[in-house]
Amino acid sequence: MEKGKSREVTVSALQFACTDDVSTNVATAERLVRTAHSKGANIILIQELFEGYYFCQAQSEDHFQRAKPYKDHPTILRMQKLAKELGVVIPVSFFEEANNAHYNTIAIIDADGTDLGIYRKSHIPDGPGYQEKFYFNPGDTGFKVFQTKFAKIGVAICWDQWFPEAARAMALQGAEILFYPTAIGSEPQDDGLDSRDHWKRVMQGHAGANLVPLVASNRIGKEIIETEHGKSEITFYGNSFIAGPTGEIVEGANDKDEAVLVAKFDLDKIKSKRHSWGVFRDRRPDLYKVLLTLDGSNPSL
Repeated sequence: MEKGKSREVTVSALQFACTDDVSTNVATAERLVRTAHSKGANIILIQELFEGYYFCQAQSEDHFQRAKPYKDHPTILRMQKLAKELGVVIPVSFFEEANNAHYNTIAIIDADGTDLGIYRKSHIPDGPGYQEKFYFNPGDTGFKVFQTKFAKIGVAICWDQWFPEAARAMALQGAEILFYPTAIGSEPQDDGLDSRDHWKRVMQGHAGANLVPLVASNRIGKEIIETEHGKSEITFYGNSFIAGPTGEIVEGANDKDEAVLVAKFDLDKIKSKRHSWGVFRDRRPDLYKVLLTLDGSNPSL
């Protein structure tokens, strides 16, 4: 890096309430992307599965009709045009149909409109209100990083954000910023369970442990889905945020309002700090074989 020069990038997290109409939601996403661009954003994150309601509250074969093939996906094509027009990077979350398989997938659109490829969600939850295993195969792409115009980024999806292994895998591949599109809120089976602070702290830990900024985008609003047992309701708690490389929250949204969060980072300065801190220098992969097991009982495998 030349003296006096820096490599700055401005990131954005969007937050909005979804309807169950694709065209309305995609129009809202485009409007907010344009707002983020007007605030100087270079990489703009839209929330998980933003084309409609979070349908995984129910197990219903009808919801498979929401899936579309990756190739010529209309929302991806529209976001490619938008990215090229504005010169911004846009990760685009969608429900992917791949022959007889289905994935919770994200396509990474570069600033010239190029589709850089996809990541398929690796960790698939299954619990009251979040019954994703009914719809999604476990992702087969592995954790990936994408070289965009502005930065090398790692992108994972919602439940992936609870796993430090995923964040570390992306950081080891050179990710300079981590992005997590999300759909999370109340727990239908337990009105007293509020995970929002836990959710934030876990990702703040990923940022701090890997010394990289992190962007999390979540939806807001109440969504009611008909299930085989009657109506299920989730109130999504928003709280989208941008964390700095020591895990500090530099920008955050509340649990009710539409938001466009923006923060600027000097990636070369952060790189120097990451290298000097020593956590990647002092790693001992030879001692981590236990991580390849489920119960830790036979780490020699």
